[in-house]
Amino acid sequence: MSDPDAVFFDMDGLLVDTEKVWFEVEAEVMKRLGGSWGPEDQEHLVGGSMPATVAYMLGAAESEADPADVAAWMLQGMTDRLEDGAELMPGAADLLTAVRQAGWPTALVTSSVRPIADACLRTIGRHHFDHVVTGDDVTRTKPDPEPYLTAARLVGADPGRCVVLEDSPNGVTAATAAGCRVVAVPSVLPIPVAPGRMIVGSLRQVDLALLRRFFE
Repeated sequence: MSDPDAVFFDMDGLLVDTEKVWFEVEAEVMKRLGGSWGPEDQEHLVGGSMPATVAYMLGAAESEADPADVAAWMLQGMTDRLEDGAELMPGAADLLTAVRQAGWPTALVTSSVRPIADACLRTIGRHHFDHVVTGDDVTRTKPDPEPYLTAARLVGADPGRCVVLEDSPNGVTAATAAGCRVVAVPSVLPIPVAPGRMIVGSLRQVDLALLRRFFE
């Protein structure tokens, strides 16, 4: 059994409980657009990017609003709500501390734009990560593998020797396509079992021994 070359963490729904915040903001913006919003709409967007979210909302509302304006409303709504901090998911703090103490290279890899990531990092702790890859840093966001391939390049690691922790099908698809091992902690949507993937119910179930298990 050996150590992974690096560990990469998703953010929304994995480290911080922001999916409910996203839902509030999306519902608020959709009302502004003259449409309605429900859980089934959010399910389409879990783990997706801001442009994808805005495009879906405009289509659902049959609105001709400027996408830049809608994105600005979304960003303002999120940053306002995160001003007082985000809620950490159970087990997140202990796992981040253990991985950092082990000396393993790390990256936060999120589809959220930089201002939202920065707001969440005030709660999570920027010191836990060697690198932060946001939706602003890539051409193609999850489910494309580019975000995780970018993280592997930044830490100088072979993707096949990296472990990714994700909560959404989009994120898991991106990590798998990049060639990484995956620990999935499903939040809004279920994630099926597959080779090179472990499914757990909470980050409380994840420790260094479990992450090493991929490389027995």
